[in-house]
Amino acid sequence: MELKENERIDDLQLNNLKIIQNSKWFCFGIDSIILSNFAKEMHKNSKVLDLGTGNGILAILVSEKVENSKIIGIEVQEEVADMAKRSVELNNLEQRITIINSNIKEIKYNNEFDAVITNPPYKETNTGLMNENQVKLISRHEIKGTLEDFIRKSSEALKDRGSLYMVNRPERIIDIFEYCRKYKLEPKKLQMVYSKIGGKPNLILVKAVKNANKYLKVEKPLYIYKENGKYTDEILEIYNMRKEEQ
Repeated sequence: MELKENERIDDLQLNNLKIIQNSKWFCFGIDSIILSNFAKEMHKNSKVLDLGTGNGILAILVSEKVENSKIIGIEVQEEVADMAKRSVELNNLEQRITIINSNIKEIKYNNEFDAVITNPPYKETNTGLMNENQVKLISRHEIKGTLEDFIRKSSEALKDRGSLYMVNRPERIIDIFEYCRKYKLEPKKLQMVYSKIGGKPNLILVKAVKNANKYLKVEKPLYIYKENGKYTDEILEIYNMRKEEQ
């Protein structure tokens, strides 16, 4: 496959899956990896909506982790959506994954999906560093869609008892819970993610279920690194790496 300027192909180290990335744009991080693992509990044959799919990393990983899943990824940036489409083709996943170039606020799905997965922009507009290139800016900040937009559209798209799986920052947890309940998505599972033991959490994983009863299960914390700076056994398992490699 012919690559465009600043593009490269990275091996995802999962059943020969690969992804195209642009070194000048926003490349995927461990947040997408752990979210795909968090969401793998969804049943096989699930119809899944990936809001803000970016380069398609979540859709590609979930297609491998959830048997016979069919996934639609929505990406607002045309050039990023094109890169995601080419990654889908690179992995011969055209029958499983469809990428649509659209703003999530403009999609019109109603009670169609078993699950929604999303790694939305973490930062509110006018917070954090704003001197990034346009692609990174849109990926990180709520310029094209707010957290409320992502949760509202998730609720509209989900079937009754369908599940939303989201990764975000700990400082957004109250907003997430408020918007979820506003749009009839009941938070059911929460996991804090720490860079290392003794530090502060830097990510959260949230599962919410449409029209579910109240009950929140808090999972044990997920630690990324051991004291020696190497991955924990939990992260190695997620990456499908042998523990003896460490």
